[in-house]
Amino acid sequence: MAADREAALREITDWAVSQALCEVDMERLFVGVCDRLSEAGIPVRRAHLAVRTLHPLVGAISYRWWRGQAPEQTSHRRTQESSPDWEQSPLKRLEDSGDTELNMSLEDETGEWRDYPLLVDLRNRGITNYFGRLSFFGDQSQARRDRDGMLVSWSTDRPGGFSDDDLAALRRVQDRLAVGVKMAKREQTALNVLTAYLGADAGRRVLEGQIQRGDGELLHAVIWYSDLRGSTPLADRLPGPKFLELLNGYFECTAGAVLDHGGEVLRFIGDAVLAIFQVEGPGGDQRAARTAMAAAQDAERRLEGLNDSRVAQGEQPLDFGLALHVGEVLFGNVGVPERIDFTAVGPAVNEAVRLEGLTKTLDRRIVVSNAFSRLMPLDWEPLGETALRGVETGRRVYAPPPAE
Repeated sequence: MAADREAALREITDWAVSQALCEVDMERLFVGVCDRLSEAGIPVRRAHLAVRTLHPLVGAISYRWWRGQAPEQTSHRRTQESSPDWEQSPLKRLEDSGDTELNMSLEDETGEWRDYPLLVDLRNRGITNYFGRLSFFGDQSQARRDRDGMLVSWSTDRPGGFSDDDLAALRRVQDRLAVGVKMAKREQTALNVLTAYLGADAGRRVLEGQIQRGDGELLHAVIWYSDLRGSTPLADRLPGPKFLELLNGYFECTAGAVLDHGGEVLRFIGDAVLAIFQVEGPGGDQRAARTAMAAAQDAERRLEGLNDSRVAQGEQPLDFGLALHVGEVLFGNVGVPERIDFTAVGPAVNEAVRLEGLTKTLDRRIVVSNAFSRLMPLDWEPLGETALRGVETGRRVYAPPPAE
């Protein structure tokens, strides 16, 4: 019997390590380990894994497994304050205690489990033993300070709880599980950081090896360039943190609309946003144009909501100028070998920037190029033919009709 268990555990740990050497899917890895433990006769009824993430919006991710049920994944938003559930969690106690393990019998009528709503619920569902364990990623003292590791709890419904052999098996398996989770976390962190700072498509390209200066690709795209109006006097008048708060509100209106409509934000240039909507497949020009115009109208609606709030607080309303153009862009790496930027460049990008500058002189929030206007059958308002700095011939410019 002992030999059979040893063989089963060796198979589980070998499988976990093999998964760590592949493109790791954290949920598949965790669920696979739990299923295999159950099949090997380790009486795990429930398991829970939690790991912190480096992501602008998500502070942690967790997975919950119950024997015979579909697994659950939860993303925990990054907030200033912890949730009440986490504050009352036994894993929170373990993380704060300086210990690496927490073992509680839920069969003890006077046990400490009564202090934790989760454990009360688990006992009511037949759980007899709760075993929590913290695995560190790296040097223990540094990892504890950085909260870099994973928290796992194992629960059983077997009378008498886990045996000493069961606990030894769980420790052994968790150590191998931690290798895969660490790899998955590092890979996801790299993707999160690159996506946050470069954009989803550019981040993917960098991870796939497009990192040398001059690496690039010619794309056909709708180009978005928007700029905050009156930013210089606002920056002079407001304290730094207040101005950053204002900028973030404006970016949520403009860049947020681009992202929510499937566009790619390439750069924040001061208070300006450079973005593209890639043209793909037959009819792609028209689809990209419709999507970009929908994002522009969404940005205007968001601005109205933001300004209602600002005016109610006695603050000055904001405004922006936006140009939409379509053309070829070189999407790739520029800069010096020591400091590379991944962005879109080319005459069409320069033209979009020049077009946005006309929003002030033409007194329109949104202007589009003639090339863009031909892609959408709207009742465009002609604004005449205008010279653009750096462009040899004049360009016909239009404004969209008022949104319905």
